[in-house]
Amino acid sequence: MAGYAVSSYGTFLNMVALNLFVYETTGRALAMGLFMAVRLGAGFLAGLVAGALLARRSAKSVLLWTNVAQGAVLVPLIAAPESWRTPSLFAVSVVAGSCGTLFMVALRSSVPEMVGEERRAWANSLSVTGRSLAMVAGFASAGVVVSLVGYTAAFAVDLGTFAVCALTVAVLPVAGGGKGGRDGAVRERPRRARPRKPVAFAALAAVPGLGLMVALRGVDALGSSSHNAALPVHSAALDAARPALFVSAFWCLWAVGNIAAQQVIQRYGRRTGRSAGAAAFGYGTCVMSAAFVLAFAGFPAAATAVVALIAGAADGLTEVAYTSHLQTLPAGPRAHAFGLSATVENLGFGVGMIAVAAALEHTSPLAVVGWSHGAALVLAAVFLVRTAMTRARRTAPSAP
Repeated sequence: MAGYAVSSYGTFLNMVALNLFVYETTGRALAMGLFMAVRLGAGFLAGLVAGALLARRSAKSVLLWTNVAQGAVLVPLIAAPESWRTPSLFAVSVVAGSCGTLFMVALRSSVPEMVGEERRAWANSLSVTGRSLAMVAGFASAGVVVSLVGYTAAFAVDLGTFAVCALTVAVLPVAGGGKGGRDGAVRERPRRARPRKPVAFAALAAVPGLGLMVALRGVDALGSSSHNAALPVHSAALDAARPALFVSAFWCLWAVGNIAAQQVIQRYGRRTGRSAGAAAFGYGTCVMSAAFVLAFAGFPAAATAVVALIAGAADGLTEVAYTSHLQTLPAGPRAHAFGLSATVENLGFGVGMIAVAAALEHTSPLAVVGWSHGAALVLAAVFLVRTAMTRARRTAPSAP
């Protein structure tokens, strides 16, 4: 998890540096949008094949080579001549999008084998904490690194972070994590066998409410695209002289709330031996969506700071609850389910970015965030009702 946090820092640092570099190299804002679209598209496609890949390769090899590939593709940006920059940028976009998705699917699906079923929530909480700290550090230092030492140094730092993560994976004794032939793994079917549902859909259908949970995650990703796109617009409207002030302060407070929530989750798990379940995911999504809407309501700074803390805490709870719940699946279907989930999330975020960008041309940030997170709130309420009904049926006494 320390290696993952280090590589996450490089990812968030590069997220800023690469967008600026794309704009400086091409001189067109459209190129930045195309760069992001290619990255999201590569992640979408990688999610479709992640389960099949993990059925044939060990989680450790996927974790290792995705880091190696993301580091290697940065070499042309550092050492290649200027004429190679544009094709190198789009190679980075494809590799970062696809390998980032494959890495996350492999990591999340192999956590139960690494730490044991009873410590899933603890490991997931540790992962979210490291990523939250990395996000704040990466975004906060990006401007300083690019301004003081330039793009080449920023890319070199990012390459170094992937090397650190690859090294930690190389020395870590990771079990199969979904490799074919192990417990719950996908096996080859006879050629003439009757066609069946894809493994991911079969796994979601087998667990009550899990398909609706993944769908809610996709709608939540659409809501995330709305506040990510609307925050800079809202921040510029609040203070045109310092447009980055509100965005930076909001994400820092969000990270503090997220990290605080992880401490509570870890202490709760140690004290009770239980982990956040499906209901916690639903309630967390409701609170998080409502908090992001309130962040654009124009409250005083102190109230908005509290809202940002609550949004971060609820976001952290939903991440741990969702990941831990999908990890209850057997090893083979689990990798396929995480791959499908990554595809749904990338689709929701990508579609959301397009729709939100168009809507912000004509509508206020509050309205745009309100309808997108409102959709997540409605679906979360449906999910909670279904979860309560399922629990009631399980606990009801049998008829004589």
